Amino acid sequence: MSTPTVRSSGRSGFGSSSTPGSTPGFPGQRPGHLPRSPEPARIGPERRLREAFGLLGPRRERHLVDADVLAQLTLPVGDDGLILGIDQDNQPAVLGLCRPTRLDMVLVGGTWMAQVIALRAAAIGARVAVETARPQLWAPMAQAAGGGQQCVTVHQVGRIAPQGPSPASPVLIIRDLGIRPPRSRLTTAPWQSVLTLLPYLGPTAPRLLANADVVGVQRISPQESQVVGKSMRLPQSDAASLPSLADNVALWCTQKHRQYVMTQPTDAETGLLGAPRRMD
Repeated sequence: MSTPTVRSSGRSGFGSSSTPGSTPGFPGQRPGHLPRSPEPARIGPERRLREAFGLLGPRRERHLVDADVLAQLTLPVGDDGLILGIDQDNQPAVLGLCRPTRLDMVLVGGTWMAQVIALRAAAIGARVAVETARPQLWAPMAQAAGGGQQCVTVHQVGRIAPQGPSPASPVLIIRDLGIRPPRSRLTTAPWQSVLTLLPYLGPTAPRLLANADVVGVQRISPQESQVVGKSMRLPQSDAASLPSLADNVALWCTQKHRQYVMTQPTDAETGLLGAPRRMD
C-alpha cells in the first residue's frame, strides 16, 4: 500500500496515529460512529423515555373533588346552528340547520329572507343548492357568496343532481318554485335540509305546512293568516298579527312552539342584498 500523500495536521482525530480499526481520537470506536457512553448499562429504557419527554416537573398534591361537590359543576352550553336573528327577549334565535335527522322547512315570504338564510348557511359550512324558476334573482348572490368557491349553486327546475351530504359537508336545498312547487327527486335526509319558499299561499299550501317540521311566516294577508293559523294551530292573537309584521320580522313555528324573530342584516348582507323587503 502506498504512503498517504496528505500530511497529518497534528490535531486529535484528524490524521493522528491510532489503533487499527478505531476512530482517531476515540480509542476503541469504529470509524464513522459517535463515542459510546462509558457506562451504557446504567441507562435503561425507562430513563431514555423520560429524557425524550423533557424534565420532570415539580411534585404537587393532586386536586381532588368530592362526589357531592362534583354534581354542582355546570357548563353553560347554548344552541348551535344558523342565527336567524333575535327573539322578543333580544336573545339570538338559532335554527339547527345541519343535523343528522331530517329537517323540512317552509318559508312563506320573500326572496330577501331566503337569501339571508342561504348566505348564513354557507357561512357555517353548508353547501347551498338553489332550485329556482327565477335564476336572475339568485345568480348575483350565488356568485358573490363564496368568494370564488361554489358554496351556493343555482339549478334549473328539475335539473338539480344529488348533492352527497355528509357530516363534514352538510347541504341546504332551497326550492323557489312558486306557489305550486313540483315534487322533487331530492328530499330531506341526514345532513340535508330542504327549505321551500312560497311567495304567498296557494292551493297546496295546507299540505306543505302540515308536512313541514318548521314554518316561517312573513307578512301575509288576513285571509292567508287564517289558513296558517289553522294549519299550525296558532292562537288567534298570533294569526291576527301576521298581516302587520315588519319586513324583517317572521313568525317561526312548529305544531307546538312559536317564536317571533327579527332578522338584522349585516353590512355585507345589506351591500349584497339591499334593505329588508317582503315583496320581490
